[in-house]
Amino acid sequence: MTAREFRRRGKEVVDWIADYYEKVESFPVMSRAKTGQIRASLPEHPPHRGETFGAMLRDVEKLILPGITHWQSPNFFGFFPSNTSFPSILGEMLSSGLGVQGMLWATSPACTELETLVLDWLVEMLDLPQKFLSTSKGGGVIQDTASNSSLCALLAARERATQYASNERGCNGKLVAYTSAQAHSSIEKGAKIAGIGRANLRLIGVDEKFAMRPEALAAQVERDVAAGLIPFFVCATVGTTSSNAMDPLRPIAKICAERRIWLHVDAAMSGTAALCQEFRWIHDALTAADSYCFNPHKWMFTNFDCDCFFVANRTELIQTMSVLPEYLRNKATESGAVLDYRDWHVQLGRRFRSLKLWFVIRHYGVEGLQHHIRRHVQLAQEFASWVQADKDFELAAPVPLNLVCFRHRGGDDINQQILDRLNQSGKMYLTHTRLNDKLVLRMSIGQTNTELHHVEQAWNHIRKAARQLNNS
Repeated sequence: MTAREFRRRGKEVVDWIADYYEKVESFPVMSRAKTGQIRASLPEHPPHRGETFGAMLRDVEKLILPGITHWQSPNFFGFFPSNTSFPSILGEMLSSGLGVQGMLWATSPACTELETLVLDWLVEMLDLPQKFLSTSKGGGVIQDTASNSSLCALLAARERATQYASNERGCNGKLVAYTSAQAHSSIEKGAKIAGIGRANLRLIGVDEKFAMRPEALAAQVERDVAAGLIPFFVCATVGTTSSNAMDPLRPIAKICAERRIWLHVDAAMSGTAALCQEFRWIHDALTAADSYCFNPHKWMFTNFDCDCFFVANRTELIQTMSVLPEYLRNKATESGAVLDYRDWHVQLGRRFRSLKLWFVIRHYGVEGLQHHIRRHVQLAQEFASWVQADKDFELAAPVPLNLVCFRHRGGDDINQQILDRLNQSGKMYLTHTRLNDKLVLRMSIGQTNTELHHVEQAWNHIRKAARQLNNS
């Protein structure tokens, strides 16, 4: 493809994307494709000769779109926000066009230095502890997801606890990690990958708000110490996936400090709320954390993937992750004056992710971002008030921010039927969880273009589905 044709086709793609967003509400939110349908519609073998770009774009329209669940629809209320924005998409296009491989400072200084700057901006924007600034002993890095951030924190904690012996000889089976029974499954996966083992991950019980019980954590730590084990890592969650529960950081941090246990705080979705001063209570006692992460790709208008991971002491992370083969040696690295982000995560290669985040922050400004976050929280609170006022429905968990967990009082069967009916209708999309062993519907509000009328419309669909089932 020549530069001339690329220019022409690139404009077509931008037009296609803009058109998609203008008509996204016309598509069924959840794909109606049957198992194997998309693959069966595609050629079994690759083309022997190259095809035209026009043919490819037509097939996206005809063959691929039917298999898309439209996460960017303003009627998508499932899982969590995975919102993006046009500035983010344009930043992603530039990143792809530049094709930077940013593993070392030397391989593209701008890639590293812009990332460092943007992460420092976020410390200011979210009012995070100053120890997470690059000008301190700590600093931040962009990971792909919170799952990998938690894994890196787990690995650094493992090495600190064993004085870096595990890197040489592996684990001895005595290290014990802790997290809430409501924590994300990535913590369990990380424990398996890190060689800690699932049996050495303690899932701590939760209170009536589904938040970790500090007294249960303290008791479990004491039992493990008495058994000759080594407590080394606690993951506290600020906004659990199921119910948006907030683990109490202050008492958890006190337990960790007493035993010198690494405290990692996972604020994957909810951390973005701290852009607004009135929501910064979610980060109470964060100054005691050894590491912290949140996902701009969930609720900060930045397309997937983009997780921001901060550590209080970058030397502990770098010493854990660093391997320096001869082919990566260079004068800048050896000078010690630069950051090489390859030493801050598992993979060597890294994309220019900070470009899209930089575009988002510059386009919206702090005030613009705050406006949208406040609006989403307000919409969720309004929805929660409608649930509370309805005799057929009830809230199933507190609503601190933008996730509403609710259920029909009729029991699990009718809630499952409501969920299935709504999703099959294509008019909106919800997901579910289980709380107190009851099936619960989740209304996650945070898509870029979701407005009050979308939330009102969703509530009308929910009540209509319930009425139809009651009358059937």
